[in-house]
Amino acid sequence: MAEDYTPRQVSDRLTRPDVQLIDVREVDEWEAGRIAGALHIPLGELSERSAEVDRERTVIFYCRSGSRSAMAAEAFAAAGFEAHNMTGGLLEWSADGLSLDPAGARVA
Repeated sequence: MAEDYTPRQVSDRLTRPDVQLIDVREVDEWEAGRIAGALHIPLGELSERSAEVDRERTVIFYCRSGSRSAMAAEAFAAAGFEAHNMTGGLLEWSADGLSLDPAGARVA
């Protein structure tokens, strides 16, 4: 599998047009707070919605702590995508002082 990225590395890569960020958390977690610009596809829907993931772009998955997104990254890497996991998930993202969307958001 491709290497994992830290939240800081993900933040740096988000400015690039060849990167797609996917949040695999549940709806209530997504609504509480998320990374701006991420696509929301809950882990349980990922296989049926896989056509929404652009095979031509690097995909980075994230969740609350990094475990669900690690499963997603592993599955997509096995299917031929350039797929990565964000280590530590949204908990580490927030702990690093990186912003959440919308204003007043929190990690659920």
